[in-house]
Amino acid sequence: MNPTLQNLLELAQLRHTAELYAQGADRKDKAIWSQLLAEDCVIEGPGFTLEGRSACLAAIDGLAHMFRATVHRVHNQVATIDGDLASGETYCTADHLLLQADMVLVWTLRYLNHWRRDAGQWRFTRRKIILEWQETRPVTLTAAPANSSAEKETHQ
Repeated sequence: MNPTLQNLLELAQLRHTAELYAQGADRKDKAIWSQLLAEDCVIEGPGFTLEGRSACLAAIDGLAHMFRATVHRVHNQVATIDGDLASGETYCTADHLLLQADMVLVWTLRYLNHWRRDAGQWRFTRRKIILEWQETRPVTLTAAPANSSAEKETHQ
């Protein structure tokens, strides 16, 4: 395959890991995250550091206890690939529907990412959340949040 086409394919695969990570967070789906996180993955954010896949997967439970629902949107991503390693930055907006009020906490953030290709699949080895700003605003719910139910129709 043409090296340029191969590079574009690999960059698309890296972006897909970010998109699936967002979907896994919103659906509280540990199976999705299990496919994306290396065994030695570290996730770091404002006030926390999680080390190892098991600790990172436990964060899914934390999201479920802190928020009624979340919606993560992946925006632009830039990455550099060096053999079986990659690094890059992913921009994201994350809405968090609060438990006790019809309010949403919105984070505008960047993930500083490191990936490793294991057995042909790109996995995160590190994600550092850089919170640029946040806002809280009221929302009007028209129905139960879709990702708060057990319904997990997949489109992978």
